[in-house]
Amino acid sequence: MPLLDHLIELRTRLIWSAGTFLACFGVAYYFSSDIYYFLAEPLANVMRAQGNPDPHLIYTQLYEAFFTKIKVAFFGGMFVAFPMIAVQLWLFVAPGLYRSEKRALLPFLAATPILFVAGAALAYYFVFPFAWRFFASFQDPIGGGGVPIELLPKVSEYLDLVMKLIFAFGITFQLPVALTLLAKVGITSSKQLRKFRRYAYVGMFIIAAILAPPDVITQSGLALPLIALYEISIISAKWVEPKPVEA
Repeated sequence: MPLLDHLIELRTRLIWSAGTFLACFGVAYYFSSDIYYFLAEPLANVMRAQGNPDPHLIYTQLYEAFFTKIKVAFFGGMFVAFPMIAVQLWLFVAPGLYRSEKRALLPFLAATPILFVAGAALAYYFVFPFAWRFFASFQDPIGGGGVPIELLPKVSEYLDLVMKLIFAFGITFQLPVALTLLAKVGITSSKQLRKFRRYAYVGMFIIAAILAPPDVITQSGLALPLIALYEISIISAKWVEPKPVEA
């Protein structure tokens, strides 16, 4: 295909991707209150368990609540539009692949959204309750010298943290896909992955320290699954790596 035709095809795929995102953004904006309640529920449950019958988040700037609603709609739009964007990327790349290469890549394309949702679910249902309970435990209703310490989370800061962690868990859960693809094309191998296992473990905790809040619970909640995914990557890499040609 000539270069101009490639550019026209790329423009078509970008238009479809942008149109899908804008449509999903509009729907997510309409349901932004429901998305907000869903994201705030883990913190609300922790605050209720600690004796706050009416948990709520605050905002301190006039425009903060509006832009928070925009962020929530952007988050929901990206989450819903991601499969369609991935399909458009595949439709752009697929014509340049051989049939055998297409068959090899399709399982990875299918595994990507599944692993992303698995990582996001781990963050929401497992990490958030433990982490929020840990942070909320520092409240002191009596306080030193009679000055109590009460948790009054800002809505923008809380949702920024939640969305960052959900995307961080979802993206880092793509580790098996990335390493298996590298093994498939011969860039790495299961033997090399086993050789560098101890360095990879240290790297997982460094990644967790960068992406997660500075507490042991959240960082371990990200690092330990990454270590398990690395071990799964070694097994899957061994399945797909090119076999040595016998003389």
